[in-house]
Amino acid sequence: MLATLARTATRRPLTVILLWVLFLLLGFGLGTGVFGRLSDNVPEVPGTESERAAQHLDGVDPTGDSITGVVEGVAVLDPALRTQVERAVADVRDIAGVAAVPDPYATRGLVAEDGQALLVSVTLQGGLDDEDEEAAVDAAATRIHQIDAPEVHVSGGSLLGTQLGERAQEDVRNAELISLPVVLALLLVIFGGLRAAGLPLMVAVSGIAGAFLALFGFSQFTDISVYAIQVTTMLGLGLAVDYALLMVVRFREERRHTADVVEAVHRTVEQAGRTVLFSGLTVAVSLTGLLVFPSVFLRSMGLAVAAVVVIDMLAALTLLPALLTKFGAKIAPAKERPEGEEGRLFARLARFAARRRIAVVAVVVPVLLVLALPVTGMRINIGGADQLPSSTEARQLYDTVDAYFPPGTGVSPITVVLKPGTDPATADEIRALSPDAETRELPGGTTVMELQPPGSVDGDAATDLVKQVRDLRGDEPIEVTGVAARLVDFRDMLSDRAPWAAVTVLAGIFALLFAFTGSVLIPLRTILTTLLSLGAALGVVVWVFQDGHLAGLLGSQELGALSLTAPPLIVAIAFGLAMDYELFILARMREARQQTGDDQEAVVTGLRRSGRVVTCAALLLAVVFGAFMTGGFSPILQIGLGLTLAVLIDATVVRMLLVPATMALLGRYAWWAPKPLRRAHDRFGLSEEAAPAPAPYVGNRV
Repeated sequence: MLATLARTATRRPLTVILLWVLFLLLGFGLGTGVFGRLSDNVPEVPGTESERAAQHLDGVDPTGDSITGVVEGVAVLDPALRTQVERAVADVRDIAGVAAVPDPYATRGLVAEDGQALLVSVTLQGGLDDEDEEAAVDAAATRIHQIDAPEVHVSGGSLLGTQLGERAQEDVRNAELISLPVVLALLLVIFGGLRAAGLPLMVAVSGIAGAFLALFGFSQFTDISVYAIQVTTMLGLGLAVDYALLMVVRFREERRHTADVVEAVHRTVEQAGRTVLFSGLTVAVSLTGLLVFPSVFLRSMGLAVAAVVVIDMLAALTLLPALLTKFGAKIAPAKERPEGEEGRLFARLARFAARRRIAVVAVVVPVLLVLALPVTGMRINIGGADQLPSSTEARQLYDTVDAYFPPGTGVSPITVVLKPGTDPATADEIRALSPDAETRELPGGTTVMELQPPGSVDGDAATDLVKQVRDLRGDEPIEVTGVAARLVDFRDMLSDRAPWAAVTVLAGIFALLFAFTGSVLIPLRTILTTLLSLGAALGVVVWVFQDGHLAGLLGSQELGALSLTAPPLIVAIAFGLAMDYELFILARMREARQQTGDDQEAVVTGLRRSGRVVTCAALLLAVVFGAFMTGGFSPILQIGLGLTLAVLIDATVVRMLLVPATMALLGRYAWWAPKPLRRAHDRFGLSEEAAPAPAPYVGNRV
């Protein structure tokens, strides 16, 4: 397959390039439509009790979603302002699709005690289609914003999703403006020439277009979370640069040995292309663990990110060879270095780790385990507007309510759905759990009881209240929904499915690594060392964001828990990225071993030849992740920090020290496999012999 791709790219380079140009236009044209289709309904899990109850309410409740406006910065009891507010309330009531707007001056709790702020609550009619609901929300928000006061903010409901989508688009644009010039500058330093440095960026732009197009395609039949934009774009950009860097470095090495650009491209695809192929498949397999979870959010993220990885892989294997065929003759070959000079630092590290293998393992492993300790106390919650940047309207509304109104104001209630036939005694017991419980009757005999949880909507008190209601109901036809109930169901879903996700991913990774190496011990070693670096990175994220250490330096604060989106995405993506660098190194070790037959020296040679690429790739990826952390959106900060740390720890401490140390401990058994598996690998695995290096080309340098 790789040979076919190489021949196609070198025989018809212009055709391949034009096809990718069309893909880019489609991605940046049609694909950017995804920004208007984003959802913030992350915790919904089909089939759970909270989701069943919500769907039941959708069918019988005449009221629908709601939005909230806040007016502050002036005495709200001022007659002139009061007249404005009352007129705005009357106008909003007349908007098609609006069910109710209570008078804030006549409703308890909607005017702040000091008279410096008030709330305008707008409830929509139930059963509206998306277009009618959007029109009603836009009209209501516009009218509330027309109130003449120093500060007027409106958010909540579907409006929150729109605001988050706009913020996501802005953050992506700013991250690209920051990361692309920095990446280009680093590539110029790495390659010493603009042409060679520009090629990875061209592949990276393809990765961004692919991210947009993949998300837009998935948005046609499933919800796409607002987090998906930043995550898929950062990963698409970072992996594209990684793969292109590996390919261009190998091309420049091949150009040292031949004046024929086409031959150099073929050899590049045959050797580095094989690594890119297995790396892309390995990252994609790492993300299949997300498909095990029934959560629409996790499944859509897994599919979207895996699609972006495949697009990056295809761009590196088709677009880049075509570009090298057209412009490779003007790219300078890698400089000839005296024997032993190339990768000297990495060779020294490898030899040091191999000689002091027990000491290296005895030091590195405990350090990583200590960094991972905070994971044992990790908590997850849904989070609220406090996770948003202070410049967003939703965060400004949250801060105003927090400053002027009693604790608990605006906290979503726990909704208890009592279906026909419920025992009144059981209903009374549930009502007694909350002194402020409110009850309303719905058509068809359904009763809705709203319990106001103490504290935050996703705190321990709220989730404990959900569990108490579910314990009290017995066999009665009672279901619980609301934000707190969805959090309880989401946590249960994670704990139930996480072992299956782990088995799925680890089995797939083991199979791919076995196909790549023919060893059963190398995949096991790789998985264990990767879990160490992953645990260390996640532990630091918990220490920073959950416990509040140094969070202020990143524009965040102590949150008491991580966003429920962060841990599964960090684990899935970071595991795949770690496999990425492992394959870069193993490919060179395997190649050296096939050429020399010396197991120990193959470890040193493999790290000598791959260390610079792995280090540069990790640095470039860290720059990309760091750029996306400038947006200030806490879940993205958590994901960005986790992935940055995972990449840097894995590419330095683990791959440069722990890998050669553990390979030295295994010795000649590192590449061992039982005879039946060896025969299976010889027949089905990656068993081509590495081609011997050709004689150096002595012609004029280009």
